[in-house]
Amino acid sequence: MKRIKMNSNRKGDFAEYYAVTWLWDNGYEVFQNSGCTGPIDMIAMDKKGEVTFIDVKTFKPQTRGNKLSSSTAHSRTKKQIKLGVKILGFDPETRKLRFVEHKE
Repeated sequence: MKRIKMNSNRKGDFAEYYAVTWLWDNGYEVFQNSGCTGPIDMIAMDKKGEVTFIDVKTFKPQTRGNKLSSSTAHSRTKKQIKLGVKILGFDPETRKLRFVEHKE
């Protein structure tokens, strides 16, 4: 797969578009943040009406092995922790997403 260089805002937009379609495919209704700042990128609601606040982060490939760095994906702000925001990690190499388990 050919790599395309993008600025960080463009990478974030790309990750969020994949996140929306992934969430739809997994049975969620998705409501995106209408601004470009804030602790939440989107709100997802499942069929039971359970609401999840989501912040999408792009994982960075580590220099060793085939693993992805999760250091940024695990870090949430104090406000995000208080709100119960979940990090949805995006791997730009494979275009796969996964919810990150938080240790706080």
